Amino acid sequence: MALYPLLRPFAFALDAETAHRLTIRALSLVPAMPPPNFPPELAQQVAGVRFPSPVGLAAGFDKDAEVPDAMLGLGFGFVEVGTLTPNPQAGNPKPRLFRLKEDRAVINRMGFNNGGQAAVLERLRKRERHGILGINIGANKHSTDRIADYVAGVQAMTPVADYLTVNISSPNTPGLRNLQEGGELVELLQAVRDARASGGPPIFLKVAPDLEKGDHDRIVRAAGDNGIDALIVANTTISRPALRSSKRDEAGGLSGRPLKALALDQLRLFRSASGGSIPLIAAGGIENADDAWDRIVAGASLVQLYSAMVYEGPGLAKRIAQGLAERLRRSGMSSIAEAVGSR
Repeated sequence: MALYPLLRPFAFALDAETAHRLTIRALSLVPAMPPPNFPPELAQQVAGVRFPSPVGLAAGFDKDAEVPDAMLGLGFGFVEVGTLTPNPQAGNPKPRLFRLKEDRAVINRMGFNNGGQAAVLERLRKRERHGILGINIGANKHSTDRIADYVAGVQAMTPVADYLTVNISSPNTPGLRNLQEGGELVELLQAVRDARASGGPPIFLKVAPDLEKGDHDRIVRAAGDNGIDALIVANTTISRPALRSSKRDEAGGLSGRPLKALALDQLRLFRSASGGSIPLIAAGGIENADDAWDRIVAGASLVQLYSAMVYEGPGLAKRIAQGLAERLRRSGMSSIAEAVGSR
């Protein structure tokens, strides 16, 4: 995607959501390339799944699993689609996606807009499975039983997922983050554990970066007690560091470069709380190989990108993977697994 710097001004002339939909449409029309052959030292086992590269696509880009193979072909070691809810929903009113160009950031308040799990299940059943596909599940905005929505998601999407992510950390569905609280979190994870099919895919938990002292130990304990296989740290933030863009006061979750320090901080706190007992997946503000390396040596087994692609294009994943392989060589390490938590 060396053409992206030339295409970016045209994309930026459109509103962010229109540009995104056109990107998905274009990717769906182009025959997907086969996944690249990654350097073998980048591969590792996480939660029983072999990831050929630690660089993945975060949920939110391909909400309805329209182009997972195209993204794998562009150099992602794994792709996470969604967030998917049991029933289709339109999400929040537009406009709801904003570029903060001066800050290399994005604010979104999408609200889990998606076509529902049944439609995606039908699409993915027709897909020839290759590459690692994660499916991110959530609850409908007006659900009267959100825990039941997650149970339904686990049961529905298990046949087509290499892993499932329980997303309770979006700030754009009112009250959703309350499921991170003590009693509700335990109840949710118990229900998810009980719904899990024997031999089914591993289940990850995606958490918010806006946590308080003591939350990390409590979440790690609840995850461990209920068989959660990994934690994704972290979703977008409702906090607002100093920002220059005129869009800085838009409501929603902030992602991109301003999230970098907070997300790295949270990763370190989860690594300290877990002592390495549960795999960690880093997301938030990762723009280059140095950022990815910092997360890996701080304890992340895998990393995920999204907002940085708005500014760098989808070829970023391949460049980061190449950069990580070079960092391994310079460090005298033989595998990415050796680098995890080494600092």
